[in-house]
Amino acid sequence: MRRFDTAKLAVAVFIASEAVFFAFLIIAYIYYSGATVTGPNAANSLDPARTLVFTVCLLASSGTMWMAERRLASAQATAFRVWLGATILLGTAFMAGQALEYAGLISRTVVPERNLFAATFFTLTGFHGFHVVCGLVALIALFIMAFVRSFGRSEISGVAAISMYWHFVDAVWIFIFSLIYLTVWL
Repeated sequence: MRRFDTAKLAVAVFIASEAVFFAFLIIAYIYYSGATVTGPNAANSLDPARTLVFTVCLLASSGTMWMAERRLASAQATAFRVWLGATILLGTAFMAGQALEYAGLISRTVVPERNLFAATFFTLTGFHGFHVVCGLVALIALFIMAFVRSFGRSEISGVAAISMYWHFVDAVWIFIFSLIYLTVWL
């Protein structure tokens, strides 16, 4: 008889609720992006090419997370730690890119209170960034645990649950990047 995996179920339910929240934020961005605004907008404020570079880091982190899971499943503890460490580094590189983008925008007075574009942009990307940071905290905790003890069935289930969350955060970014940045190029 197959054992019920409560960690995966809990994360799946959490992801579903977060997906609804992200959907509302995306709808708000789409709705307000059609409004006429003076001042900054996506076309005159954002650098999609630069953002694409750190987007690649985040998307690559899904691949490294998948590799980490495969190594854990085959009891290759050292390889698991290497791939998990790579995931953390790539996720951190993404957040560094976001921080640089925010700093550049703020230095040009593109701030949330400036207009609807800035408000919805910072809300949507900031909420996503918060989720990336939460994922990084969980990944770092796993990384530390991987050096302290070996992983049994419950830890492997926890890794799978955190991986689900990480892939969700990456998938959400694909929508956000496409909506905000790729439309600048169209």
